[in-house]
Amino acid sequence: MRPDPTHPLPPAAFALASLLPLPLIGLGALQGGAWLWAAFLYMAVLTILLDQLIPMTASPVEATMEKAEFPAADLLLVSVALGQLAALPVAVWAIAGDSGLATGERVLLFFAAGFWFGQVAHPAAHELIHRPKRELFRLGAAVYVSLLFGQHASAHRLVHHRHVASPLDPNTARAGEGFYRFAQRAWRGSFAEGLRAETARRAQVQGSGLHPYTVYLAGSLAALLLALAIAGLPGVLVWVGLAMHAQSQILLSDYVQHYGLTRTRHPDGRLEPVGLRHSWNTAHWFSSAMMLNAPRHSDHHANPSRPFPALRLPDEEEAPRLPWPLPLACAMALMPSLWRRAIRPYLARWRPAPASPQDTAP
Repeated sequence: MRPDPTHPLPPAAFALASLLPLPLIGLGALQGGAWLWAAFLYMAVLTILLDQLIPMTASPVEATMEKAEFPAADLLLVSVALGQLAALPVAVWAIAGDSGLATGERVLLFFAAGFWFGQVAHPAAHELIHRPKRELFRLGAAVYVSLLFGQHASAHRLVHHRHVASPLDPNTARAGEGFYRFAQRAWRGSFAEGLRAETARRAQVQGSGLHPYTVYLAGSLAALLLALAIAGLPGVLVWVGLAMHAQSQILLSDYVQHYGLTRTRHPDGRLEPVGLRHSWNTAHWFSSAMMLNAPRHSDHHANPSRPFPALRLPDEEEAPRLPWPLPLACAMALMPSLWRRAIRPYLARWRPAPASPQDTAP
C-alpha cells in the first residue's frame, strides 16, 4: 500500500538527498572525471528518475510531530548553507582558475554546482530567513548575498508572503505570462518592493543599524572581489554566471509555484487571506527530500514558521497539484508554449476563465 503522502519524510532522507551532491561536486572540482559526471547526473537526471520510478516510502508519524522543534532540521540547514558558502569559491577556482580540468569538465562542474546552488542551497537559505533566530536568518541572507541576490531575503518575507497571488506581488506569475518576461519583471520588482518595504520598516524602528540593502550590496561586492582574487576577471565572470544560474532557478520556482493563481478581492477592496489554493504543490518524494520539502508550498505559505520536515501535502481537493516533479516543471517552463499547453488543464480547475488571450494560444 502506498503510504499517505501528507506525512513528513524521514529526517535522514532530507540529509542524504540534499547533501550527497556536495562531496561529488567537491571531488569533481579537485579530480574531475567520473565525480563530475556523478554530480551532474545526480542533479539533472537521477532526481527525476527516482521521483518517477520509486514510490514514496515515507513512514507514518505521530500527529504531534508537527509540534516538534526538529533540532536536526536546523543543523541540516546550517550544513547546507555553510557547504554552499564554501563550494561557491571552490567551483569558481576550478572553472576559471588553474585547476587542470578540461573544458568539458569545467562545463559539467558549472551546471552541477549551479543546479545544487539553485535547487538545494536556495531552499535551505529560504528556510533560514524564516527562522526567528538572528544568527540563522543572517546565514540564510549570506547565501543569497553570495549569489548576488541578497534582496530576496527582504522581498520574500516582506512582500511575497504578504501579497502572493495578487497583482501587488512581483513574484507571482500571471496566467499566460512566459517565464522570460516574468523573470525580468520579478527581478526588478522584488528588488524595488523589497527596498521599499525595508525602508518603511526601518522608519518605524529606532536604532535599526545599517539598511539591509547596504549590507546586501556590500556583501555582493565583497563576493566579486573574492572572485577577482581567486581567478582574476574570468573568476568574476564565472561567479556572476553561477549566481545567474542559481537566480534563474529561484525565479523558476516562484514562477511555477504560483503560476496563474489569484486571490479573490472582496467588495470592500480587501484580498481574501492567503490559503492552500494559492500555491502549486508536487507529491514527488525524492525532489521533496532534496529540496527540503519546498514542493509542499501551500502549507509553507499557510504556516511560514512550520519547520520543513513537518510541512504537509494538502489533498488534491484542497490545493493545486502539479503532475510533474518540481525540477521537471521548471525545465518545462523554459519553453513558454509547451508550459502553457501543459499547465492549461490543471490551471482551469483553479482559474476557470483565462486571464488573457495568451493563455489560450497554442
